[in-house]
Amino acid sequence: MKQEESWQKHYDEIMLFMEQNHRCPSRHRLEDHRMLNWIKYNKKQTVKGLFPADRLERFNKLLETARKYHRLNQYA
Repeated sequence: MKQEESWQKHYDEIMLFMEQNHRCPSRHRLEDHRMLNWIKYNKKQTVKGLFPADRLERFNKLLETARKYHRLNQYA
């Protein structure tokens, strides 16, 4: 599997997870750690300036979706 295909697979998996569960991957749930670490790694790559421009728009969309669900049910 090529790097682009692998990245797209992880991206699709996380977007599907957030749309179905209406929450971000949690650091408190072991089953979510892999997704959370992938997001953190890609954030670090964008800060360093090593992130490919073609993926940046898609990754920003993922971060916007994550912000939409940030602490959504905190006081429910």
